[in-house]
Amino acid sequence: MLKIDGLNVFHANLQVVWDLSFHVNKGELVTMIGPNGAGKTTTVETIVGLNRNATGSILFDGESILGNSPFTLFRKGLALVPEKREIFPAMPVIENLLLGGTANPDQKKSLDRIFRLFPVLKEREQQHAGTLSGGEQQMLAIGRALMSEPRLLILDEPSTGLSPLLTGQVFRALEQLGREGMTILLLEQNVRNALAMCNRGYVLENGRIVQEGKSKELLHDPRIQKAYLGF
Repeated sequence: MLKIDGLNVFHANLQVVWDLSFHVNKGELVTMIGPNGAGKTTTVETIVGLNRNATGSILFDGESILGNSPFTLFRKGLALVPEKREIFPAMPVIENLLLGGTANPDQKKSLDRIFRLFPVLKEREQQHAGTLSGGEQQMLAIGRALMSEPRLLILDEPSTGLSPLLTGQVFRALEQLGREGMTILLLEQNVRNALAMCNRGYVLENGRIVQEGKSKELLHDPRIQKAYLGF
């Protein structure tokens, strides 16, 4: 579904991503792990059209999308849950959700699925989004992305700032989406949870992929355990 080949990304004249190649098949859950500053956010911003200072190839269902606008890519079925969530704090939960589904002809069906995944959003639907807890705001950001019925859901560090309890709730919801056939690209620093949930993983360091493989293999790799799991 998504195929990246030889991607180089720049901020002004500074290159920050180098010759990146990876893919996400339809129905897969794939994670990209790595430390802060590794280039994960820059990579997904380039995929969804927020950063166009790049060379290489990005294909979505065989179609070149490098340089397309975010709106064009949204209409093609790509949805990003950004690290900073970017909800509208002064608006009720329900209005935040509906903003994500402006082009969705069956908003009720999408809302029903979101409320099954995150029942607390149903309880808080008339509450201003800014009064939600951090975990609830993350659920709202994911729900808003799901309102567009995306073909590819990309999440940038969804566990950032969350307690272990809320992190578990978010990851269980993502696992459920995977069981329902959703294609997911997950960027995470929570290596253990990300690899436990996903089918495959890539390790990004200093703008380069340094390791890749099946998640179970990476989880038991001594290099990953030493660098990211504290073994």
